[in-house]
Amino acid sequence: MSDSGGGGLPAQERGELEALRERVHALESAGPPGASRHHPFRSLGSVLLILLAALLSLLSVVAVWANSIVQDTDRYVATVGPLASDPDVQKAVTNRVTTAVLAQIDVDALVKELTDAAGQQGVPPRLTELLGNLKGPIDNGLKQLVDSTVERVVTSSAFETVWVNGNRRAHAALDKALTGRSDGAVEVKDNQVVIDLGPIVADVKNQLVDAGFSAASKIPAVHTTFVVFASKDIGKVRSYVRVLQILGGWLPLIALLIAAAGVYVAFNRRHAVIGTALAVFVAMLVLGIGLTVARDVYLDHLPPGTSQAAAGSVYDALVKFLRAGVRALAAVALFTAAGAFLCGPSRIAVFTRTGCRRGIGGLREVAASAGLRLGPVGRFVHRFKRWIGAAILLIAAVVLFTWSYPTTAVVVWTAVITLAGFAIREFLDAPEPGT
Repeated sequence: MSDSGGGGLPAQERGELEALRERVHALESAGPPGASRHHPFRSLGSVLLILLAALLSLLSVVAVWANSIVQDTDRYVATVGPLASDPDVQKAVTNRVTTAVLAQIDVDALVKELTDAAGQQGVPPRLTELLGNLKGPIDNGLKQLVDSTVERVVTSSAFETVWVNGNRRAHAALDKALTGRSDGAVEVKDNQVVIDLGPIVADVKNQLVDAGFSAASKIPAVHTTFVVFASKDIGKVRSYVRVLQILGGWLPLIALLIAAAGVYVAFNRRHAVIGTALAVFVAMLVLGIGLTVARDVYLDHLPPGTSQAAAGSVYDALVKFLRAGVRALAAVALFTAAGAFLCGPSRIAVFTRTGCRRGIGGLREVAASAGLRLGPVGRFVHRFKRWIGAAILLIAAVVLFTWSYPTTAVVVWTAVITLAGFAIREFLDAPEPGT
């Protein structure tokens, strides 16, 4: 089979003819030399629109993340739930609960009770005096007992349940902390969002009693807490998040429309597409670096006594999906820039397209020699080839734009499937010989 206008030519000559046609078409599309120099304001407008679109793309990623964390409880729980098995968080909770339990146990009273019991049993006064000096060893042994018991509870599935349920309830406090909304049932004290570890203390109390430490039965209900979110500047954070919430649903669309406008007013629209994609990629790079810097700033402003390691783990968990969104959009930008470049008249682009076309054409000829006849399908694809390509790109864009939380893997697979779609289109592009 032969391409349109190239019937009867050898495959190599047809490929060279097609490459020449593409070069001529690209040169014609570029317009007369020096035309762009007559309208500097138009070029400046295009650049400004592209830069604005890149900035809005950065804000869009943050806005989508903020809305998902603040408004979607299930998303929030899925974000912080894995922290229940994080060693740093477990250690911080163990220290917190151990301190709370030991504060409820009067070691002096235990020593006095021991000496009184010894005296009632007729123990010699000298031995009774020695028992009175056991406060230090008893204190150390008790701390080891409680610490090991708490660690056993915190590393069990019981803690995971308490952690997930507590965070689900704490999400209302996080919502209030970051948006200012409140239903009156939840309070944010000292600019902190906390989880009540009372159920863990109760579990530790029961295990101590079961282990034979009867004094633990006197421990009252204790409601010690673990800080999930804390910031001295929560008022500023709340203002920023509130603005992003208002614009969150519209920012991605606004950014896309402004980018399209920047490309439309440009003289060389293919170059503008490449510039837009690279600008978005740089914006994502800046945001990624900003998240790393913000982590250090956040940890430096924590209240005294807060576990730095645990707070770092919580921060990493909270921004996990934000980082995923940054990487996904950066990948989209790179694929877009690469695609726009490969559509151009450069030698590399023409060589790549020609090589792919020849490879697919050779495969089609092998299939045809084996008896494959595309018939009406080949004629249809050849006639509507550009429309089919546009449809493939449109479907890919809709998939990425409507996917709730696209990841880098989603972007890569979408790109792979898109390339496969173009390859299939090229394979099916088989007009009748001589047409």
